[in-house]
Amino acid sequence: MTDARLFGGRYEIGTVLGYGGMAEVHMGRDHRLGRDVAIKVLRSDLARDPGFQARFRREAQNAAALNHPAIVSVYDTGEDHSSRDNVAVPYIVMEYVEGHTLKEVLGAEGRLMPQRALEIVADVCAALDFSHRHGIIHRDIKPGNVMLTPQGAVKVMDFGIARAITSASSQMTATSAVIGTAQYLSPEQARGETVDARSDVYSTGCLLYELLVGEPPFTGDNPVSVAYQHVREDPVPPSQRNPEVSATIDAIVLKSMAKNPAARYQSAGEMRADLLRAAAGRPVAATPVAAGNDRTAVLGGGAAATRVVPGAAGGYPTSTGGAVGGAPNKRRGGTIAVGILAVVALIAVVAFAASQLGGGGGKQVTVENVVNTLEASARKALEAQGLKVESKTVQSTAEQKGKVIEQNPPAGETAEEGDTVEISVGAGPDKVKVPDLSETNEDGARARLEQAKLKMRVEVDEDSDLPEGSVTRQDPKADAEVPEGTTVTVYISKANRVLVPDVVGNTYADAKSKLESRGLKVRRQDAPSDKAADTVIAQSPNQNTQQDRGTTITLTVSSGAAPESPDPNESPSDDTEPTEPTEPTESTDTTASPGATPQRGTNELVR
Repeated sequence: MTDARLFGGRYEIGTVLGYGGMAEVHMGRDHRLGRDVAIKVLRSDLARDPGFQARFRREAQNAAALNHPAIVSVYDTGEDHSSRDNVAVPYIVMEYVEGHTLKEVLGAEGRLMPQRALEIVADVCAALDFSHRHGIIHRDIKPGNVMLTPQGAVKVMDFGIARAITSASSQMTATSAVIGTAQYLSPEQARGETVDARSDVYSTGCLLYELLVGEPPFTGDNPVSVAYQHVREDPVPPSQRNPEVSATIDAIVLKSMAKNPAARYQSAGEMRADLLRAAAGRPVAATPVAAGNDRTAVLGGGAAATRVVPGAAGGYPTSTGGAVGGAPNKRRGGTIAVGILAVVALIAVVAFAASQLGGGGGKQVTVENVVNTLEASARKALEAQGLKVESKTVQSTAEQKGKVIEQNPPAGETAEEGDTVEISVGAGPDKVKVPDLSETNEDGARARLEQAKLKMRVEVDEDSDLPEGSVTRQDPKADAEVPEGTTVTVYISKANRVLVPDVVGNTYADAKSKLESRGLKVRRQDAPSDKAADTVIAQSPNQNTQQDRGTTITLTVSSGAAPESPDPNESPSDDTEPTEPTEPTESTDTTASPGATPQRGTNELVR
């Protein structure tokens, strides 16, 4: 029997759970902590690149810092040196999650009900928003990277790994690095440009589209044709492929999948807010995006426009947009890709030359900078240049509300009189509900507020009888709607006040024990009463009042019934004759004869 293979002297490598373009995931066992784990092992050919190793290690460490309920936790990272070619192979030890990926769910069930799709993607957005705020861009959001547990919880996988890959010195030039994810690539990813968090928003829009329709927004016979569609084609609204999808959901999908990143949701949190509004039947911030409004139109469009060329059967499904031409073989794949890129480049050159030569014949003006000015001032300045202005509102900080955040064309570019300048005006932060912080401590309250995109200010509650560190109250109250970034004041118990218990009727010993256990002192005073002796008959301060710790509670304790005393007003009876005191007599005899008369003697006891 062969010995089990161990990584880092503690992680036993088991059966393969799945494969990816860059790595394979194994079932594992952490012998030190006695728990099941999943271990992702990088391909050895990628591990040979020192630059990649350094970035992979750094990104894995960043991913390990992402502690969120909708993110698969990363426990550990390391390198295995037991390979035959002596290459140090990086690995990542992750939380083992039971369940199925959305890819498996779609394969078994087809499309999901819109309400369930909204809920799932809202949780995905929560995970992405958390990771983006920690500087991690996923770059590979797809159904295969989202799991559903048997309890219905959402878990997003592979954080930080895709970022390490695309940031390496050897960027994703190989076709194999795109296959499998081309259907969820953002346009800027497809063009090889620098991406930010809005690229994840686009991919999440593609994920939502597939959950609603049952297949991705763009399909084709090879990755190049799919990537081309992401760059140039508008998706068919989901409602046209699934009548159960409402116009509101259409608006969310199309906004998230806008070609221009500036026209999308500017954060995953913003998209999540709209998803939750739609799920609750409330109006959403997204408005339907007109086809082509967020990108430059193709010159000489129409029938002569470039179209997708079909490939041989198998691999990617045929595009719903139709195709022309014959079926190319594999050797023509590179020629097709070069042809597409050449057409796009030619279009860009022609458009640039036309703008520089003033092909429209109008007067040329240099677009003025209106960013950070009020909308009215921006309109006035641009219209004074003979330009038209179209505005749209976007989520912003409170300071940016009413001001221009972005303009297109940007300041300094040349435009013709009559051209339109699009300006994005800040609408202020989105509204969020203040979470209920009762029954939490300071750390729990901070985590809940951070997840709700709210800030926290701590005040000490000097008059609380709750355990030390507990939240006693909050301002604003729970469920109040406030702008994102609002500061919530949280009052934390100092536990210097206690509630005085009712000890009347207890024995003194029991009452004293109860009071002292709450940090109170006890003083006793006795008084006669009809209650049993040693029973507490009164207390001061009274029960159920709040007192400072160390306060003295005076207990009045019964000493039993008082002895009866004669009435001082009662006079002796007239019939009673006073008795003369009898003087003791001294006797030496211990007995006396009957009828004998006692004799007076000295003041001594009679023996």
